[in-house]
Amino acid sequence: MKSTANLLTPTPSAYTYPLLIKQLLVNAMSLHGDQEISYRGQMRYQYRDFQRRIGQLANALTRLDVGAGSTVAVMDWDSHRYLESYFGIPMMGATLFTVNVRLSPAQILYTLQDADTDVLLVHTDFLPIIAQIRDQLPRIRHIVVLSDDGQVPAAGMDVAGEYEALVTQAPAGYDFPELDENTKAVTFYTTGTTGDPKGVCYSHRHIVMHAMATALSLCSPGGTQRLHRADVYMPITPMFHVLGWGLPYIAIMLGLKTVLPGRYLPEVLLKLRETEKVTFSHCVPTILQMLLLGADKTGQDLSGWKLVIGGSALPPSLCEAALAKGMDVFAGYGMSETGPVVSLALTPASGAPATREEDLRLRCSTGQPSLMVDFRVVDEDMRDVPRDGLTRGEIVLRSPSLTPLYAKKPQASEELWRGGYLHTQDLAVMHPNGVVQIVDRLKDVIKTGGEWVSSIEVEGLITQIPGVQEAAVIGVPDDKWGERPMAFVVAATAVSAALVREQLLVHVQAKRLSAYAVPELARICLVAEIPKTSVGKINKKLLREAAPATV
Repeated sequence: MKSTANLLTPTPSAYTYPLLIKQLLVNAMSLHGDQEISYRGQMRYQYRDFQRRIGQLANALTRLDVGAGSTVAVMDWDSHRYLESYFGIPMMGATLFTVNVRLSPAQILYTLQDADTDVLLVHTDFLPIIAQIRDQLPRIRHIVVLSDDGQVPAAGMDVAGEYEALVTQAPAGYDFPELDENTKAVTFYTTGTTGDPKGVCYSHRHIVMHAMATALSLCSPGGTQRLHRADVYMPITPMFHVLGWGLPYIAIMLGLKTVLPGRYLPEVLLKLRETEKVTFSHCVPTILQMLLLGADKTGQDLSGWKLVIGGSALPPSLCEAALAKGMDVFAGYGMSETGPVVSLALTPASGAPATREEDLRLRCSTGQPSLMVDFRVVDEDMRDVPRDGLTRGEIVLRSPSLTPLYAKKPQASEELWRGGYLHTQDLAVMHPNGVVQIVDRLKDVIKTGGEWVSSIEVEGLITQIPGVQEAAVIGVPDDKWGERPMAFVVAATAVSAALVREQLLVHVQAKRLSAYAVPELARICLVAEIPKTSVGKINKKLLREAAPATV
């Protein structure tokens, strides 16, 4: 029970300063009003224009009957329109719903219905999808078209108008209300590989606390890996996915030049990196691989580009390739349910690692907990496992930026928060210095011959083989051993299944890997590509479904 003794009662005239998204703009607009926001290098305006346009967006939406409690969905690539929606919609007291445009039409329909969407802002690229399902969305009162050229193509349905026209024609002044900081600000949906997507909800307080804690964690290092006000920021994680990892809010809060790249095309990203002098980004490993391959073709210099890598484990071989290009890459960890950032693989305050190998190991680790995150690795009885770098346990969390529930799913919400901690279902070990290393997902760990095998560990060793671009390892049923590992490998023609097995056996001989972790030759599959989820993660569910036919 919370104690009410010794509560501080403010004087009636005191402003209690609720933690609202609009407060993230205060310092930025006061000190950095002439800072620039660029969309694909083709449209530019200053922060003071951004603030004006937020007010115009709110007035335009008010004319479409949007108010407190309304839900406004956005389907767009990373754009100035999305950034304006990040602020303007929740600042009205409405809820921003960031739609995952890479879901199937059926899943997009489900999420639009489940989120109780009232108004939809949709890019012209996605109008055909909406046209297919419009008659199943009677709650949506208005559709606004997002267009890069100002044109509204024939959509086969009624639209309220084009975004830019509606915004520029609306008055600038808007009196954003004082909200309770626990007002729901944002909803988006997880992209799990089983069941319907689950709605993750965040309040103004959650978003502001995540921005402050993550910014302080990123700005505090003394050497490399440090985010600072001279950086030029470009997201390479979709703004529909966990709010672009929360970094767009941080960039505006700090007053950074912000470059929005639209749809992610490697040649566009590399061009913007060069022309806009981008220094700080974040992406998943598959995008980093694409950037490196693109730079190899053009000879482009990537030195000085700081990248946080998340979504899945950062393979040491990929990290080493990026470091060889002069990039400053390091891992971050989080989930849709965690805000998302809860740990970062930053160089320790005591100094740089002593060797290149130690530096690589740290950069590819799950990292150390971010500020204000109660980060535990526990056994089945919720007891902390020893910090010995060996004993495995599940990561459980508390912090001021974790989602408190799944929308309309009380049972799943309670399961997520059982025992008062958010359960990640990630297995990890913790080292004496507090550095965490995820060894696998609970659902992906392989039990074979009485031993637990980490699919992540085997994947990392396979990707170290020259010529291997990507690898995924799953467990498949086996009559004798219960399960056996099966590897899917994307590689150059010089790589064979026999070579992969041979190299893994070298690690067994060196006692770096259990013999049980090495797949049989028939279970090493060379493939052209590995299926991904809508946010670029390896889709192991599809691999498991394909496995019986492959063996």
